[in-house]
Formats: sequence, structure tokens, C-alpha cells
Amino acid sequence: MTRQRSFKSRVRTRMDKTGESYTTARRQLLGRAETTPAPTVAPTGGRTQQDRISDALLRERTGQDWACWFDRLDAWGAVDRTHTEIARWLVDTHGVPGWWAQTVTVGYEQARGLRAPGQRRGGGFEAGASRTVGVPVRTLFQAFADEVTRRRWLPDVEVRVRTATAPKTFRADWANGSSRIVVGLTPVGASKSRVAVLHEKLADADEAARLKAYWRDRLGALKALLEREAAR
Repeated sequence: MTRQRSFKSRVRTRMDKTGESYTTARRQLLGRAETTPAPTVAPTGGRTQQDRISDALLRERTGQDWACWFDRLDAWGAVDRTHTEIARWLVDTHGVPGWWAQTVTVGYEQARGLRAPGQRRGGGFEAGASRTVGVPVRTLFQAFADEVTRRRWLPDVEVRVRTATAPKTFRADWANGSSRIVVGLTPVGASKSRVAVLHEKLADADEAARLKAYWRDRLGALKALLEREAAR
């Protein structure tokens, strides 16, 4: 029933844009769906945002579950919008926090066949991981921005810092410069904070899967280090 409502909303959106009758707009959208090739799924069995984020958690953080957001985005015509336009609309119109706006946007794009798990819309691959850490956000930021601290949990990796805006964001080129990391940090109360790492410009799905596992491991090491020192 939800998918049927979503499709009808897309038909009406097309009618408003083109002036076509309902029957013509419906036929055009069905024709597009039949001729659009399915996205290549990562051979490593990549998980979608819907697999990772439950309806209950999404509703708690954004006020809506996946089906509700998909209905709203379909009605707005998001299938024909860019990634940036969708995320900005979620933030500006619905007050969705930045990290969660990105999560909903990627989940929508995956659900509508605009990108495969681990793949950027329009091509290329990326990997991400996040973790909540029991320290203030400025302490978490310093673990990325300060080279000495960074090497304690991220050893044997050379990064070239591009920008670091305390205590919100950290961007750096990775190793030989063929890829880069974008780090977002947000407070979760006075004594907790959340870090989200996005590793961009990856070569393929296998590299994306490998770095996803790598970042899960490294953020676990970061959490253990900072929380151990905070407890002293």
C-alpha cells in the first residue's frame, strides 16, 4: 500500500511538471522503471541504510520512519533532484539534523535505484562508520585534529589535513591522496559526542567494504582510548 501511494505521488508530481494526463504520466514512469538497469550490488553484500537504521531509531531522531520519508520525498519529486538538493530540503524544510538528513537522502537514493550500497550517486564508491563516545565533542575533535593523539588510534596511516573546523568537522586526504575522509562531530549532551566518518573517492565496492570494516574497528579503538583516559 505504501509503495502504491508513493508511486501515485510521483505520477501527480510529473503531471504538475509536464501537464500530462494521469494515464500518460503513469505510462512514462512505468516505462522509465522498465528500461532503467538495476544498480550493481556490491559483491560483498553491502547493506543499505534501511538495513542499518531501524524505523524506530529513524523516527526517534527525525520524527518519521522510512516509509513516511519516502512518501514525502516522492511527493516533492526527489527522484529528479540532486543529492545536495534533497539533503538541504530535509534540513531547511523539515529541520532534520545534518547527519540524519544525509542518512535519509542516501537511504532514499538506494531505495529508488539511484545508487547501490557503498556507491555514490552518479558513480564512485564510499564507506562510512559512526560511533558515540563518552567524551565531550571538543575532546573527540582533538583526537582527529592533533597528530600525536591521532596516531595513538590511527597508526601507520599518513593523512594530509585539508580543513579542521573545531569542534564540528575534519577533512583530510588519505595516504597517497587517491581518496579522502570527511568527519562530522556532534555533541550528545555535555559528556557524550558522536563521530561519523565518510571515506570518499574509493576505487570499487570491494575497497568500500574493506574500509567500512576498517573504520568500524578504528572508531572502536578511538572510543576505548578516549573513554579509558576520561575515567582516570
